[in-house]
Amino acid sequence: MAQTIHGRSYITTDDGPVLTPCAPHDVLARLGDKWTILVMSLLALAPGNQQRFSEIKHGVKGISQRMLTLTLRNLERDGLVVRHYFAEVPPRVEYELSAMGKSMLPALEGFTGWIRSHWPAIEQSRLAFDSRQNDKTAGDKRSLTAQ
Repeated sequence: MAQTIHGRSYITTDDGPVLTPCAPHDVLARLGDKWTILVMSLLALAPGNQQRFSEIKHGVKGISQRMLTLTLRNLERDGLVVRHYFAEVPPRVEYELSAMGKSMLPALEGFTGWIRSHWPAIEQSRLAFDSRQNDKTAGDKRSLTAQ
């Protein structure tokens, strides 16, 4: 019998729960990439949620032209961003959050808010983990040298 957890379907087998493949996985992967949330957040700040490519590139530090092109193309493909082409000299292209893209902003705010409030604990956990790993590696090296 299929059940869901956090909107994700799974089945219970004798070996335990098994997540079933679904289309939303691609969307989750897109939203979890390095640049998507930054691009969408920047567009949310822009007047009318619309900006030119060069303005987005300037506002998202570290993104290459290629990665911005791919990110915008994927957001357009998923229906989260609309591309407006103006046949002027020189041609002008602007990107705008679609209605669906705008509807996702509260969810992004919740997600980024959770990260913001838990970031100190995450950093502390990482430091503790890394310290344990370093101690373990040093211990392994000492035991190899003693042999």
